[in-house]
Amino acid sequence: MINSRIKQAIVNPSKLTIQNVVVFTTQNSQSQSYHTHHHSHRPETQIRPHKPTRNLLRKPIPLIADLKQIQDPNEAISLFHEYNQMGFKHDYPTYSCLLYKLAKSRNFQAVETLLEYLKNHCIHCKETLFIGLIQHFGKAKLVDKAIELFHDMGSFNCSQSVHSFNAILNVLVDNGRCGAANEMLTSCSKMGIRLNSVSFNIMIKNWLEEGDWEMARQVFDEMLEREIEPTVVTYNCQIGFLCKSGDVEGGKILFQDMVRKGKKANAVTYGLLMEGLCCLGKYKEAKKLMFDMEYQGCKVKIVNYGVLMTDLLKRGEIGEANSLLVEMKKRRIKPDVVIYNMLINYICKEGKTAEGYRMLIDMQIAGCYPNAATYRMVVDGFCKTGEFEEGLKVLNAMLMSRHFPRMETLRCLILGLLDKGKVDDACFVLEEMEKRKKGFDFDSWEVIVKDSCTSDRSASQLLDELVF
Repeated sequence: MINSRIKQAIVNPSKLTIQNVVVFTTQNSQSQSYHTHHHSHRPETQIRPHKPTRNLLRKPIPLIADLKQIQDPNEAISLFHEYNQMGFKHDYPTYSCLLYKLAKSRNFQAVETLLEYLKNHCIHCKETLFIGLIQHFGKAKLVDKAIELFHDMGSFNCSQSVHSFNAILNVLVDNGRCGAANEMLTSCSKMGIRLNSVSFNIMIKNWLEEGDWEMARQVFDEMLEREIEPTVVTYNCQIGFLCKSGDVEGGKILFQDMVRKGKKANAVTYGLLMEGLCCLGKYKEAKKLMFDMEYQGCKVKIVNYGVLMTDLLKRGEIGEANSLLVEMKKRRIKPDVVIYNMLINYICKEGKTAEGYRMLIDMQIAGCYPNAATYRMVVDGFCKTGEFEEGLKVLNAMLMSRHFPRMETLRCLILGLLDKGKVDDACFVLEEMEKRKKGFDFDSWEVIVKDSCTSDRSASQLLDELVF
């Protein structure tokens, strides 16, 4: 549990900004560190069975544990500020934890403000922090910000290495900035960075996603010329491309070349070949390959069963898919949420949502936790069959699990509840949306209002309950 200090700290987080934190941190820069553990007065034992590891010697930082449990970034800033007022002296671990939290919530203005403070106060930052921030900038499509941060790492007394270089290279490729990625590659020697297999894998992946097999092979050849050893990922990218293009034989040739050169295939390698065979309608051959891989010393994993399950459900073979699920359990391969989701999605689309709901319960009993997609499929399924009250029950469980559905799902559920005269239930859904600061667009509200006006109850009375 988060300790009671948090409750006091988050009473009104909206009044606090990252600027407040920076100001108070500056004022308390000479404060003593805050500790939650008192030193014992008992004499220390002289006998130690072994030398403690570095992690054991490191004192726990209560603020970091508390920050990790908070979801709302405003509450995190509030807690950070409250610790500061208590005399806690912030350092790199606590700053980096807050930065990760802010970046994850895409509060990049606060991230930049805090980074500027760290730079001005010469607080040494580790490369892992910048890699994480560059990745978050990339996911938010703020590519120029990511590039700027990469080139500014030296200002934080942090050297660039091939790891941060690969992070920015991947961001450029993922955001379609191939020209800039190539420029980075040509200038890496000036930065004192020696490329590794990951660097080439990123570029190979880029050309394959563009559908340019020849360019991908040129990068692969250059990799060999530089005497950089390809990894299993290098081969998997190319095998996957060939198999998806229908050239399974080409994939097998590359697979054999990989084995000849001493690279051991993994479950993903076999999964890609199996997927290619399934696309050609060769399910039995794919399943045989899955069993053959064990003779080659490669353990069958969930990804291999996932390939077979996908193919069976595409062909409507639900009976055989269920048998495959039983087979997995017999072989002590625990089905994951992806496997269950495939089955639940198929069952719900067939209009058997009650059966899908039972599977949702079964997976939890088996120790597999549903994700947002699992709940959404069942809620949508109940809406499709007109069982809106059952859908509301699943929505409730979804909210308690800290997941939230799509707005289309909520609109469909509210309309169904209103149609059934369940105004209180519809209001409950709207209240839960309000708590999470979610709202419908104009078109959705227009549909809801029109629907409420055509119900059996008085339109004005119904609208009053919805609005007020």
